[in-house]
Amino acid sequence: MALNKDRTLKTGSTDPLSHAVSSRDENTVTMVDEALALNRCVLAFQPIVQASNRSHVAFYEGLIRVVDGTGRFIPARDFMNDVEDIETGRRIDCASLDMGIKALVAEPRLRLSINMSARSIGYRQWLATLEDGLAEHPDVAARLILEITETSAMTTPELVVSFMKDMHAKGLSFALDDFGAGQTSFRYLKDFFFDILKISGQFTKNIGKTPDNQVLAQALVSIANHFEMFTVAENVESEADARLLTSLNVDCLQGYHLGRPTVTPPWRTAAQKRSA
Repeated sequence: MALNKDRTLKTGSTDPLSHAVSSRDENTVTMVDEALALNRCVLAFQPIVQASNRSHVAFYEGLIRVVDGTGRFIPARDFMNDVEDIETGRRIDCASLDMGIKALVAEPRLRLSINMSARSIGYRQWLATLEDGLAEHPDVAARLILEITETSAMTTPELVVSFMKDMHAKGLSFALDDFGAGQTSFRYLKDFFFDILKISGQFTKNIGKTPDNQVLAQALVSIANHFEMFTVAENVESEADARLLTSLNVDCLQGYHLGRPTVTPPWRTAAQKRSA
């Protein structure tokens, strides 16, 4: 049977492919909503290390995981695309921020970045989580980094600029995530108040085998230096890439080669040993 422009069969039945995709997306949203309702969410912590001294962790990134009905830990990359534009995405940001603040309170030596969407700036519950957390634990502000993807920041740049200015005054720092993957206007890059620029993995992964990416990564480092931003290379998966990125004067490295995300970071492991 021929398909109409809306991918619906002339008989009125749904196109099987569209139905399968829609069912998968609905199942994903349901799974995430259930995890949020039952408080089945955790943070996995991945170290970001100094390129010149890899034994020193500059900070950790807190990456949310939801636990499904079978007990599996589901990483954000497997569900965020399905929930980013709906309220579930805002609730995920709330859960991430709440767990991040609690982690900072529990470990005074920790510096932690937490992912957020620019859409959450206008979400009352997320803003209340941030403001209440800072009011109750003001010392946390200097150790909290909020990460916003380049694509998300460009959806409402004026709102992001205003929000960052207000939060900087309270001591928070900001990271521009996945830089190079979106379409940041240099006019806005000048106006933004990002402290850290994280170079997209599409330029850093296997960079040793891709001369074009070496040139592009060097250009991104130069841009960051011009705007006095600290640089992090994402998705560093080999020693050769780590060495090359260090030679390009990247400040920090992040990736499986340097450390995988874990729900039992070193400070929690040490605490468990002391209490055993």
